[in-house]
Amino acid sequence: MGRREFDYYIFIDYSVDIIGYMIIKNKELTELVPLISKFAHYKDLRKKGNYLRAIKGIIDKNKVLDFFAKYKIRKMNQNMEIYADVFDFIKEHDNCILFVSIDDHEYSNFRRLVKIADGAKVIIKRESKLVKNTPEYRASLVLDTLLNLERLKRNGANKSIQGK
Repeated sequence: MGRREFDYYIFIDYSVDIIGYMIIKNKELTELVPLISKFAHYKDLRKKGNYLRAIKGIIDKNKVLDFFAKYKIRKMNQNMEIYADVFDFIKEHDNCILFVSIDDHEYSNFRRLVKIADGAKVIIKRESKLVKNTPEYRASLVLDTLLNLERLKRNGANKSIQGK
């Protein structure tokens, strides 16, 4: 069986006290993947500051955020805003086949809120179930990294990742 084609990929992730989402078209995901080969899961890294400095440069140089149709990062207590945006997108694109990757921590809440019974048009997958090095896994690392950059920025640690 071949790889299933989706019209859009939606990634929802959280880091400590912030949550975010990114939406990307299939074509843009294919173009983005070669540009994000150096991305890794933040929690698995030993030299986190060096990683974030290097990746921030890659994000800026390759204009990574331009590949995404929509993205947003908010405080965790604003998670309903994130969910509302994603639900509106799903509703507006009811003729599309969508893939949703959601952080394990938020999975059950999201499933309850969405209540998509048939699963034919929207496939929801836990982040931990993404197969390593697939385009979906690689793209989820972009959001993971952006959340960690934002969290450190909000906590005043931004100078250490800017390098100057």
